Amino acid sequence: MTSARPRNPAGREAAPAPSGSGPRLGLRANLAQFALLVAVNALVGGMLGQERVVLPLLADQVFGLSASTAGLTYIVAFGATKAVTNFFAGTLSDRYGRKPVLVAGWLIALPVPLLLIWAPTWGWVIAANVLLGLNQGLTWSTTVIMKIDLVGPQRRGLAMGFNEAAGYVALAATAMTTGALADHAGLRPEPFLLGIACAALGLGLSTLAVRETRDHARAEAARHPAPTDPRHRENPSTAEVARITSVRDRSLSAAAQAGLVNNLNDALAWGVFPLLFAAHGLPAVEIGVLSALYPAVWGFGQLVTGWWSDRVGRKHLITAGMLLQAGAIGLVAAGTTVPVWTVAQVLLGVGTALVYPTLLAVVGDVAHPAWRARAVGVYRLWRDGGFAVGALLAGVLADAYGPTTAVWAVAGLTAASGLVVAVRMDETLRRPAHPSRAVPASAPSPPSASAPPASPAP
Repeated sequence: MTSARPRNPAGREAAPAPSGSGPRLGLRANLAQFALLVAVNALVGGMLGQERVVLPLLADQVFGLSASTAGLTYIVAFGATKAVTNFFAGTLSDRYGRKPVLVAGWLIALPVPLLLIWAPTWGWVIAANVLLGLNQGLTWSTTVIMKIDLVGPQRRGLAMGFNEAAGYVALAATAMTTGALADHAGLRPEPFLLGIACAALGLGLSTLAVRETRDHARAEAARHPAPTDPRHRENPSTAEVARITSVRDRSLSAAAQAGLVNNLNDALAWGVFPLLFAAHGLPAVEIGVLSALYPAVWGFGQLVTGWWSDRVGRKHLITAGMLLQAGAIGLVAAGTTVPVWTVAQVLLGVGTALVYPTLLAVVGDVAHPAWRARAVGVYRLWRDGGFAVGALLAGVLADAYGPTTAVWAVAGLTAASGLVVAVRMDETLRRPAHPSRAVPASAPSPPSASAPPASPAP
């Protein structure tokens, strides 16, 4: 005889499954592993943050790369590698499991800070950023997938908010710290010692403490309703997943282009903003503070915006965020003083916080659990391809017309992307009370007043 399980009064999170019925979904049921994965993703962000302030200055002051395009080659190398790795990370995590992919990503990270410390030529820096792209594609993609696996359908926005907040708050803290270290002790080696610590801790935690989550996705898939859209078969090929995510599904394709443009403007903030600030005479420590402010607001803001998107929906937050980003980037171009740039960086962080976790939640909403990891990989292929596109575009425009023109051009592209979301994307958040809502793997459908209770699943 089975007894009814208590339900959350808000109806937002499934109760644990009975003992022996398989993996339990929900944030509360998986809190320890979820918190551990948040910590691991903070270390992933720290690996990226070690470069945000120091590498643009290294390119200019140590390697003499005065041309913007040449200086931004490391972002192109990073972005292109990470984008392709994202795609394979989803496929590999479906085939071999999430944890092996995560551990492999950390093994690849180990030589990155050492290459940056010892680099005698710019080619070493490019090689380090190829490895960093592999690391970020494998580790960040996998922590995203694992958190979606654990929390089930009711808390996707909140889960992505915590995931992205951890990564970008750590990125901001590392960027600010490395800026201060560079100002005090020089550009090498001290700033990159933080990267060594992040890689060692990330590998240790992922190997010894993180548990596999693929069975959670399988448990959700077993209870997931059959797709109503004939284009969304339960077991499409990887090529079909790529077509659905990139073109055929309105919401997924709108999310893919918005993700690309979001990281296009992040490449601008990474590679051009520090040079723009330095051209106005700011020292490395002030550049570090400004460079850290944007990802810090972005990171902390996602703790609210991910949860908020679970309440009010995805589409309008994404549209508003893209338009706010565009205005903030324009303010950077128009500004010439630290107070103006400070306001611009805060607004850019708020806009990105509205967009970043919400786009991932859209992918989780639409994609079937059986191919969701691959859909996340395709989305992140497009999104992180924006690093390469943004670095090339910003570099070419900055060389030809100056950095201010490059900043204005990216502001215009970001505004256009927000309008595409407003026109093309459907609202993907399904309300708990809606009869077509997917039933979490750990909770049965409540009986209605006019029908007998459903028989338990075999």
